[in-house]
Amino acid sequence: MFQGWTNRPLGSLASPRAGHMPRNRALPLIYRQLGDPGDVGTSADPLGRDRVLALLEAVLLIADEPLHIRKLVEAAGLPDANAARRLLKKLQELYDDDGSAFELEELAGGFQLMTRPEYHRWLTSLRKSQQELRLTPASRETLAIVAYRQPIMRADIEAIRGVHCGETLRLLMEKGVVKIAGRHDSLGRPVLYGTTKRFLQVFGLKSLKDLPNAEQLRRDTSG
Repeated sequence: MFQGWTNRPLGSLASPRAGHMPRNRALPLIYRQLGDPGDVGTSADPLGRDRVLALLEAVLLIADEPLHIRKLVEAAGLPDANAARRLLKKLQELYDDDGSAFELEELAGGFQLMTRPEYHRWLTSLRKSQQELRLTPASRETLAIVAYRQPIMRADIEAIRGVHCGETLRLLMEKGVVKIAGRHDSLGRPVLYGTTKRFLQVFGLKSLKDLPNAEQLRRDTSG
């Protein structure tokens, strides 16, 4: 079910060039150079960045995970969430208008700067040292059951799949896409499983509501 989804590489994961500030240490320097970033201005150049927009772009560039709107407001010194959303929209329009390799995605409860999927095959060679999420068919099937039926007990997963799933669940937890989501109220209080924030990030989802419609998938398969 998940094999067609692409985990697009992040622009922030590229190795920093010589002279670039390490992550987070760059922000105080940016603040000193820009002065008060609270004034959300505009640039005369339709494809340009004013100082506030450039600061927001810098914050997104060094982020390793999606940043919640509140975090962006705090990090970029913006007046409020509405100002942040206006700037995010403008930044995305700039990326679209100038044919940039980057785009802004809203996923896992935040915003993240990512490279466009069409460049994925050229960039994967630069990420050989990083572990991609590789799932066996059994792992994909188990993960799909957890995603659509969570919170769910191991016994229910095994009843659906018809095989033992203990080792598969352990591997999915090691990969950070499945977690213990609580305990059932039945005898023995068995563990309940659910998906993680990393699951949303890996599959490019804003929330679980963005999972493909199961009924539509069944119709597409049968058709």
